[in-house]
Amino acid sequence: MRAIKTLAVSALLAVASAGASVQADEHSKLFVSVTSGDDHTQFMSMVLANQSMRQGQEIRVLLCGPAATMATEDFDGATMQPADRNAQQLLMNLINHGATVETCAIFLPNTDYTEADLLDGITPADPEEVGAYMADPNVRFFSN
Repeated sequence: MRAIKTLAVSALLAVASAGASVQADEHSKLFVSVTSGDDHTQFMSMVLANQSMRQGQEIRVLLCGPAATMATEDFDGATMQPADRNAQQLLMNLINHGATVETCAIFLPNTDYTEADLLDGITPADPEEVGAYMADPNVRFFSN
């Protein structure tokens, strides 16, 4: 009888653990929208995105407005301490580790920049595709 109870408890714990694992994986995507031109805000957004990636999150970054210059060589962001890096360097780390990084669809047509001005690994966003991604209930959002 004791063996049956032990087996039943073990089975319940296995099911509960599997459920917890599935729940943890349900929100494994992070959509980071950065619009601010402020150095501190841009940098902290990239710090948090990098930390989330290290914890297993799939990262997708959308750069709009003043923040979209991070996608170009013209970016002149401040070097932040204690990292001794700027927001663009952290952004490139995300790209180098598999993150998707895009500029908002209206950035290029409304500036003097062209797609050739975007850093390697950064593309203009497709609004329909971004909208579908955002509609995914497994995506968490971080915006500034």
